[in-house]
Amino acid sequence: MGTMPTSSALPRTRPDDVPERLLVLPAAQDVAGTPYAHARRLAEQAVADVGGAAVAEGDTSATALLMVRPIPVDALAAALAAHPHVSWVQLPFAGIEPFVPLVRSRPDIVWTSAKGTYAPPVAEHALLLTLALLRDLPARVRATTWGPSSGRTLNGLNAVVVGGGGIAQEYIRLLKTWDVHVTAVRRRAGDVPGADRTVTTDRLDEVLPGAQVVMIAAAATEETRGMVDADRLALLDEDAVLVNVARGALVDTDAVVQALAAGRLHGYGTDVTDPEPLPDGHPLWTEERALITPHTADTPEMCVPLLHARVERNLRARAAGTELEGLVDAEGGY
Repeated sequence: MGTMPTSSALPRTRPDDVPERLLVLPAAQDVAGTPYAHARRLAEQAVADVGGAAVAEGDTSATALLMVRPIPVDALAAALAAHPHVSWVQLPFAGIEPFVPLVRSRPDIVWTSAKGTYAPPVAEHALLLTLALLRDLPARVRATTWGPSSGRTLNGLNAVVVGGGGIAQEYIRLLKTWDVHVTAVRRRAGDVPGADRTVTTDRLDEVLPGAQVVMIAAAATEETRGMVDADRLALLDEDAVLVNVARGALVDTDAVVQALAAGRLHGYGTDVTDPEPLPDGHPLWTEERALITPHTADTPEMCVPLLHARVERNLRARAAGTELEGLVDAEGGY
């Protein structure tokens, strides 16, 4: 079987170098009154700034497609079929799991995602969860009486950061405000900027013992599903805290509940769950050492200007015939 073509192997320029014709989805009427209406207006201005124009759905001259918020996979596939000259698709999210089969089926298109775009607010949220767990805030916000003194500082702790992308790098930068020793774990060999050391994923089990902070920011792929399971939780010291801002499926939720209940994990902070939304009545809701936020590390109000900045840069790159940012790795699935 041949190697799957990836976006990085495809040309960056538009067919025949014609002016960009940008189709923005969803349609204006479907996002009226939301932050995404502003995102559409920003995109229309950005494409005009490079000498192109925004086009309406059904205009087969479209050369590029921008999603300002998620739409169903089948809707995107239908839009591509109806606009045969689209050679670039900009996705509005970093985690592209549901779209991977479509991406792999259309190697003729350059695909870019928002990976790295939302790193500042998501890393900030990960730090918030980290500090809250170390300071025992989940229990304190539930308290109805004065309690014993408790809590730890980040200073002098060992942290393991799983992931090597923009979120991981920004989180490491924030951690370095304190005297934290950081081990980064990534799929590919190569140092992660800011980390004291970097190891590959096959060495994760080696670095978990002795870590007081473990933060998950890896891409969701077939290989990372369930990577933090009961066996890996058992490698952690009882005073360790676990933070997840990647995808819920990377962590075995039942195993986390059991570890917290048994006192084998000091705290769990997550912005993502499996299943998501986490059902009412799930035992994680009542675990006093867990802190759950409803996938709000990057709200639409935060995301719109950040995605717009990437769209602007990629439109300029298309006009200049240079490489785009956020190229999707079709084989890797992110």
